[in-house]
Amino acid sequence: MSPAAEQSPRALFEAPSHFVGWITPSANTVVERVTLAILRHFPQVSAHFSRTSVVGAVDPFPLTYDFDDMLATARVLGDAKLDVVAWNGSKGGSLDFRLDHDLVERIEALTGAKSTTSTLAIDQIFREDGIRHYALACPYVDSYRDRIVGSFAHEGYGCTAAENFGLSDNYSFSRIALDDIAAMLRRLAASRPQAIVCFCTNFPAAPLVAEMEHELGIPIYDTVSMGVWGALRLAGIDTRAAAEWGSAFVR
Repeated sequence: MSPAAEQSPRALFEAPSHFVGWITPSANTVVERVTLAILRHFPQVSAHFSRTSVVGAVDPFPLTYDFDDMLATARVLGDAKLDVVAWNGSKGGSLDFRLDHDLVERIEALTGAKSTTSTLAIDQIFREDGIRHYALACPYVDSYRDRIVGSFAHEGYGCTAAENFGLSDNYSFSRIALDDIAAMLRRLAASRPQAIVCFCTNFPAAPLVAEMEHELGIPIYDTVSMGVWGALRLAGIDTRAAAEWGSAFVR
């Protein structure tokens, strides 16, 4: 029986000691599902979500964030006096990691909560584990894939191989079959990276991470699950209970 199933209705309100919020793109159908599934292992965490507008194939802010919208979204989460407010979106990783550092500083100043992003969580684990070469799996068109590779290269991370599905509409990313993602990961492993990054928070790679790590012998970092990992780490929570979601949680 899962930890969530074992809790009584009363325990659902008595157990939480950490309150964490995630901002997610509006067309996303993956972040909440993955986050809540991971948090089954952490009854002490109360999860809260808010959305910022990301829809279709055209980004009206192609080179930066819509900070007004992002901060308005963060502000309403801040009303709940959360411990952490995290951005579980990957856009900063396609432009410049400095954008995410800027966003985090603004969220912390606005809400009083600690903050991180999925991209910064990947950067954190790369730095902690000395990873310099990775392979990239993503759903995007070629030009967007190349932007991600360039942004990571600016931080000193070399890409051994990159594959993408050629999609541009945000909603479509969530419809990619798990078997197709698994096949992509197997091909990428042939480039012998130190890690594989599944980059996009509407890309349903997270359920595959643990089984594919076991098969390939390579750590796999998915942006959605890393957005959860980073927020839990900021909240001071031991993440080892979520071992079934990948090696990042038990390192």
